[in-house]
Formats: sequence, structure tokens, C-alpha cells
Amino acid sequence: MGEGTGYVAADRQLTVIIPCKNEQLNIRPCIESFRSIADEILVADSGSTDETLHIVRRLGGCRIIEREYIHSGDFKNWAIPQATHQWVLIVDADERVTPELAAEITQILKSNRPLDGYWIYRANYFMGHPIRYCGWGSDKVLRLFRRDLGRYVGDNDHAEVEVSTGRAGRLQARLDHYGVRSYDHYIPKLQRYTSFQAQIWNRNGRRWSYLKLLLNLPLRFAQTYLLRGGFLDGAAGLQVCMITAFISFQKQARLWEQQCGIATCDASQLPVATAGDEERPRSAA
Repeated sequence: MGEGTGYVAADRQLTVIIPCKNEQLNIRPCIESFRSIADEILVADSGSTDETLHIVRRLGGCRIIEREYIHSGDFKNWAIPQATHQWVLIVDADERVTPELAAEITQILKSNRPLDGYWIYRANYFMGHPIRYCGWGSDKVLRLFRRDLGRYVGDNDHAEVEVSTGRAGRLQARLDHYGVRSYDHYIPKLQRYTSFQAQIWNRNGRRWSYLKLLLNLPLRFAQTYLLRGGFLDGAAGLQVCMITAFISFQKQARLWEQQCGIATCDASQLPVATAGDEERPRSAA
């Protein structure tokens, strides 16, 4: 048994939880990547309108639960207690459990004294291209843990699991992460995340900063592209660093929007156009 946890050593079955919404392109390969090690597959859906749930039902062997999405930590904390087994692995639909990672997880669960949680490094891909620098190479997430000891902490989409006992280790094998498959797919996620983060800052009384609005983008780009070696990832790395810098800028811009933005009037309040207005430059209107 884990030291001080009170869990029975033989209770080493695993529930894999997949939080998802409209993931018809990802859900099958995601499930197939870990099916061999999962004693239970729990698909937590937040309102898919595509073929995601139809694919899950056709695959079979999965339990589906559904609820509205607020943010990542809140949604996953709702799903975790619904796992049947004491050990939980969280896998997002755009992630894949490699054979090496599956073997390491199996070995951990069979060991005499496993810890209560494990960090897993991710191998990140940008539109199919591996990103080894830009700060992405050191990306890790705590995803394997005892169900009753781990919960997400934080009120945004980047909340992370904390294990109440503090007894967490690191695995060697990586989790493949295909987080950006196209700009059409990624930009709506970026918009949602930056808007939600600005709402949190605004609610907590944080004020926008002119200097941050001016400097966040160039400084963040320099950090990821030059100091963290993003240039070594070629054209894909350049784009990752630009996106990362723009996210930093947009969070501050959206905070300004919420605190200083002036709502435009509706059409009924616009002045009636007169002859010759069509010749007037828009900036003069």
C-alpha cells in the first residue's frame, strides 16, 4: 500500500478519463492508444454536436457522462469522483498514450509502493511538426494519480492537479500531444482562454497596464524564440513563439477591453446619413 494513504495494495485498476467536446477526429485514435491498459474508459463530454459520441458508442466499452463546461479544472473535478477505480489517468482527446508510456504506467501500478501521483512530460506537435524548444520541450502535466487524493486547482483552462499528500513522482515516457492541428481549430480555443483569463483578472481587481500592453508581446517572443531556442524548431517554432507572444498580449488587451472598452451604439442610435456622406472618409464619421 502507499505509505500513509490507507489504500489496499491490490487495488491497482485504472480508470482513464477523456474530457471532450466535438472531437470526432481525435476520439478514436485517443481511445485506441490506451485501451490495453484501461480497466474503465470514462468519456466526459461537454455538449458535442458532431459525431464524437456516436464514434464512442460504436467503439464500445466506454461509459459516457455529460455536463456543461465552465473551465477545464471545474469540468475535470466533476468527472474525477465518478471514476470506478482508485487510480485515474486523465487524457485529453488530442493526446495519445505511447506504447512506452503504457508499459511504464502498467509497471507503476504493479509496483509494491507506488506514489500517489505522477507527472508526465508531453511531446508537443504543431500541425504535425514536433516542437522540442520554445518552452514546450519541458511541458509536463500531473495526470496519473489516486482518485481521492488528486484535484485540479485553479479557475482557468491551465489549472493543474495537486495531490493532497504531496507524494508525486515523474514518469520517463512522454505523452504525445497534438494540440494545434490547424489555425481554424486553434484560434477559437485561444480566444476563449484569453477572454476567460481576463475575466478572472478583472474580477480579482487586477488593472490593465500600458507597459504590459506595449511590452508583453515583444518580450515574450524574445524569451521563447531566442532564450528558449524556438529558432531551432524552424518555421513551426517561429509560429509557436509568435502565438505564445500574442496570447500574452491578448490577455492584457482583453483586460483593457473589459475595463476601458466603450460599447458601440446600436443602429437605431446612428445619425441619419445626408447627401455627400458617402464621400466622407470613414475616419471622419
